[in-house]
Amino acid sequence: MTNPYTTPIPPPPRPPDTRPLRKRVLVWVAGSVLFFAGVIIGATDDGQQPVDNKARPATTITATTTATATPKPSPAVTETVKAKTKPDPTVTVTKTATATAKAADSDSDSSSDQDSTGTCTIVSNSGNCYSAGQFCRNSDHGATTSTAGGRKIKCARSSNTWRWTYI
Repeated sequence: MTNPYTTPIPPPPRPPDTRPLRKRVLVWVAGSVLFFAGVIIGATDDGQQPVDNKARPATTITATTTATATPKPSPAVTETVKAKTKPDPTVTVTKTATATAKAADSDSDSSSDQDSTGTCTIVSNSGNCYSAGQFCRNSDHGATTSTAGGRKIKCARSSNTWRWTYI
């Protein structure tokens, strides 16, 4: 009985240059036929005459004209291009208002984390107040401002992004 755990040995591989003789002969015959076909096509006369290398004299014709009238000058066309000016950088100035004692007394029931003025110190590029959850600009990292409703928010890093979060 044979062992079921051994695999049969495969036959040895054939050497690379032992192709059957008929395949080798067909390659040589096909190559020879193509070579001789090219020679025959190149040797046929297409009705062209051989090139003659003799120099032949060429006739030269010289024509001279004289004009007595001077031509009128044509009008010159010029185009003026004005250089485009680059706009200057815009400077934004924000003014922080402090709460008065009267406003602080009227808002005494509000929690300590709300701004009593309700104005934003940092606004977006479009001029709107930020709210919690929005992305922060690179220049606002770590900054503190208030929402439109008056709650204080801070630009803090959360989940690999910078967002405005409530303080």
